[in-house]
Amino acid sequence: MLRFRRARGVERLQLRWLVLVAVFLAKDGLVLASLALCLALLPLATGAAILRYRLYDLDRIISRTLAYGLLTILLGLAYAAVVLGLGGLLPDSSSLAVAAATLAVAAIFQPVRRRVQALVDRRFNRRRHDAARTIADFSARLRSQVDLGTLTGELLTVVDQTMQPTKTSLWLKP
Repeated sequence: MLRFRRARGVERLQLRWLVLVAVFLAKDGLVLASLALCLALLPLATGAAILRYRLYDLDRIISRTLAYGLLTILLGLAYAAVVLGLGGLLPDSSSLAVAAATLAVAAIFQPVRRRVQALVDRRFNRRRHDAARTIADFSARLRSQVDLGTLTGELLTVVDQTMQPTKTSLWLKP
């Protein structure tokens, strides 16, 4: 500031440019500091929302991540096996092996995905797997059950086991 006050002419213009750049850098430094603070607080806020307020159902995310990761590996291996297997049988310039492998992997995607998801659920999400099994067992018994009192008791038991509400009741229209 002292040098700027003493300067005249070209030197003063040069110092004016330096001051202008310094002001912009200071302003940008404050913006960058506040941005860095916001970025540092974002994971903390996300963690609090997830852990305290159950923002995301992490069990479901982990289950899907494992299932799709395993599915990607299995389908990639199947694709490579079909391409290499048919590639050895067909001429080198034929793209039929790639087309057949693509169609084969597309055809088996949904069945393999269902099996892999069931395997992951059975291993890591026992409550959901057990609930699905309980409902399937109940629906099989439902076909042969004719006594309304027994059916009511079984239905309330199944709802209590699968949904785990605080209270269960059943209203039947007379």
